Amino acid sequence: MSMKGFTLVETMIAVTILTLSISGPLLGASRALVLAEISKDQLTASYLAQEGIEYVRAMRDDAYLRSYQAGGTDVSGAAWTDFTSGASAWSITQCIATECTLDPTRAMGYGATSALVAYSGDAPLYVSNGIYTQQQLGTKTEFTRTVRATVVGADEVSITSAVSWSFHNVTYSISAVDHLTSWQ
Repeated sequence: MSMKGFTLVETMIAVTILTLSISGPLLGASRALVLAEISKDQLTASYLAQEGIEYVRAMRDDAYLRSYQAGGTDVSGAAWTDFTSGASAWSITQCIATECTLDPTRAMGYGATSALVAYSGDAPLYVSNGIYTQQQLGTKTEFTRTVRATVVGADEVSITSAVSWSFHNVTYSISAVDHLTSWQ
C-alpha cells in the first residue's frame, strides 16, 4: 500500500525554508526603517547646528549695525569689542570657552536679551509650529544644541555649534564650526 503525502520531517523543512525566506526581507525592511529615521535625525541636527552658526553670525552683524548707527571713528572695532566682550544682547561673552544654549525665538535687537544662555546640562529643544526653541512650548525633542566661542586672535573667533540626540539608547552628535572676523 502506497501512501502519498508529506511526512512530518518534510513539513518541518518546508516551514523552516518558508520562515527563512520571509524573515530575511522583513529584517532588511526593519533595518532600513531604522536607518531612515537616523538619517532624518542627522539631517535635522545638521540644520540645527548650522542655524546656531548663522544666529551667532547675525549677532555679530547686528552689533556692527548698532555701532554703525551710533557713529564714531572706529565702527568696526567698537562693534567687534561689543560682540566679543560687551554686555549687550549682541555679545558672546558668556559663551567664550564655555557652552551656551541658543534660543532663536528670542528677539534680537535693541533692548533685547541675549538668545545665548549658559548651558545648564539639561536643555532639550522643543518644537512648536516647526520652530525649534529652548522654551518649553510644544513637543519635547531628543535634540540638544550648544554653542561655544573660542577666541583665535584679536580679530577672529571660532564658533562651534553642536547638536546631540539619542535614538535607541545610542547617542549621536553633529558639529558645525565657523570662524568669524571683524568687519574690517
